[in-house]
Amino acid sequence: MNTETYEIKVFYSKEDEGWIATIPELPGCSAFGGTPEKALDELKTAKRLWLEASRKEKRQVPKPLADSNLNGKFLLRLPKELHRKLAYEAKEQGVSLNQFMLYIMAQYAHLGSQVACRTATYGKKRS
Repeated sequence: MNTETYEIKVFYSKEDEGWIATIPELPGCSAFGGTPEKALDELKTAKRLWLEASRKEKRQVPKPLADSNLNGKFLLRLPKELHRKLAYEAKEQGVSLNQFMLYIMAQYAHLGSQVACRTATYGKKRS
């Protein structure tokens, strides 16, 4: 397995007053640094230790998504009423349900990453 292909995210944490680097596919694998470069350097060690501990404890190491053969299709089951509402909305917009869902997911993916970045940068847990 090529362990170099895991996605890496780096963001500034106002709360921690430094940079955080994570590998989302390896739960809990993260590192801190005063600069993005330092956080990435520390992440190399964190990843190595994460993988070593997983193998030692005989836990399954996730295959990197980048190595997956994703073909752009997936099956989604949803409640009939939601399906009906989405079909009506697509019809109203003059597009197929498939096109409408692609638009919704693309918007969510874009906004979701922006929200995650803002939360990490500005968000603080409230008591």
